[in-house]
Amino acid sequence: MAEDSDMEKTEDASPKRLEKAREEGDVPRSRELAACAVLFVSGLAMMMLGKPMADAMKNVLKQGLQFDRTLAFEPSLLIVHMLKVVEQLMWAFLPLAVIMVAVAVAAPVMVGGWVMTQKSLMPQFSRLNPMKGLGNLFSKNSLVELLKSIAKTVLVASVAYAIVKKDLEPMLGLSATPLETGISNISDYMQTGFLTIASALVVIAVIDVPYQLYQYAQKHKMTKQELKDESKESEGSPEVKGRIRQQQREMARRRMMTNVPTADVVITNPTHYAVAVRYKEGETGAPIVVAKGVDAIALKIREIAAEHQVMTLESPKLARALYAHTELEHEIPQALYAAVAEILAYVFQLRVFKQHGGIQPAKPDNVPVPDALDPHALLAAPASATEFE
Repeated sequence: MAEDSDMEKTEDASPKRLEKAREEGDVPRSRELAACAVLFVSGLAMMMLGKPMADAMKNVLKQGLQFDRTLAFEPSLLIVHMLKVVEQLMWAFLPLAVIMVAVAVAAPVMVGGWVMTQKSLMPQFSRLNPMKGLGNLFSKNSLVELLKSIAKTVLVASVAYAIVKKDLEPMLGLSATPLETGISNISDYMQTGFLTIASALVVIAVIDVPYQLYQYAQKHKMTKQELKDESKESEGSPEVKGRIRQQQREMARRRMMTNVPTADVVITNPTHYAVAVRYKEGETGAPIVVAKGVDAIALKIREIAAEHQVMTLESPKLARALYAHTELEHEIPQALYAAVAEILAYVFQLRVFKQHGGIQPAKPDNVPVPDALDPHALLAAPASATEFE
């Protein structure tokens, strides 16, 4: 049962799967939305540009029927005249053509966005497989497309019938009206009918867009095993990640050890903890921890400090607090300012004494460290409370 559930495509597509599909030109598209947008915008453009285009066609027709008799005897002049007529006609229809081309290019990318890829242009010989073609012919998608076509036909026919029925009597009376009035009325009827039918197709587009998005999501669903394999492929196996983390820890440890000689003092536990602290006036606002470790690492820090004559000072409580509450290359907590300042003051005074003599400073004892920052004090607190009870 577990194997069967792993093979079922129940999981949503991962971002990587969707990105790969997009790179291959596989994005959701709604042909109904594109067709509706082209028809509707074309109808509006015809309403706005209809009169200028009609006037241009009238002028072209007039120029085509009226010309100088010399043109009939000069073929070259007649060709020039015809080219001018065609040029005027092209300029008259150019705005409408530009609008239609722009909408035809922009409408398909309203769902799925713009995608430029060469993979969709490559020949796919699998599409030539007749068995696969027969399978697509009787697929669920073909049935849906058939239902959409029937719905569009019924909708367009119903709207057209309603328009014709409503304006049938006025349209039959056009033969009795003057020519210009009749042409104007026919143009109005055609424009209104065209826009009404195009608006009716919005219903199909509104249904088709969510369906196409749903189909796209279903098409790219993944099994649980595919998600696991993809995760391993992108992030690597746990063993590899473990080795990488180990190497990263080793590199960080080596970098840390190189910073020990730059420390002013190494505060110890004395054997389990070692924390190297540095303070340079103007470099940071407070002392920073440049190295820290326990057990073997602490021993290594003490050895490097001894090699480079960095002072080592025992302060168990402070060493534990610094190790627990300060990250590498970060400033110490404000609650430990006083304790660390007392240690550093002793270190700096001792340096002056060794160089110039004078009164030897007293070694600090019991520096002020809050119990709340000492891990050992926190662990001992429950036991003390039990004894008190």
